[in-house]
Amino acid sequence: MSEEIIIKHCSPTLAGIKTGSMFSVGITENNDINKEVRELNNLLRKKGLRVIPLKKTKERALIYFYRPSHLRKDLNNPIASNILQRKGYKCENPDCCIAQLVMHLKNDDEFPHEIGLFLGYPPADVECFIKNPCDGVKCVGCFKAYSNTEKAKRLFKRYDDCTKAYCELNKKGKTLEELAVLQTLDMCDRKKIKEE
Repeated sequence: MSEEIIIKHCSPTLAGIKTGSMFSVGITENNDINKEVRELNNLLRKKGLRVIPLKKTKERALIYFYRPSHLRKDLNNPIASNILQRKGYKCENPDCCIAQLVMHLKNDDEFPHEIGLFLGYPPADVECFIKNPCDGVKCVGCFKAYSNTEKAKRLFKRYDDCTKAYCELNKKGKTLEELAVLQTLDMCDRKKIKEE
């Protein structure tokens, strides 16, 4: 799993402005996904990040890249808690919820759309998507927004700007570890503050 792929798909999470990100990687004879995940966790744990494979097939692995502190806060939201309880989750702690998400991905016939809660999407939008994904959509970015269009558009732009900035910084030599921030004020916000 290359730094470029991680940065392309996970910059807002690296920057601390998004709870989690997911991406898919190919599995070949030459890569050991479990070993790569362990190495990433060793590298990034001190920055408050975790990486786990959510689902593996013979050809691909779905990787979840997240900040446990953000996830804990997100899953404590009453709407998020309610969605997870209705979907059969036992919400004692985020790790337990992730384990249950892995089981849903493995065993359920339908895709578990509550996964948006694990990515930091607004719980009200996740709930609307679960009820009817096409009804009432106001705008689309990394998630479908059903209310507060302006806020969603600002968030989509913030994520896009962050990804572009991080990809550029990586091309200039910044490593994954250097780009991963501990605090929530990320490099994109610092640049914006300097410009204002």
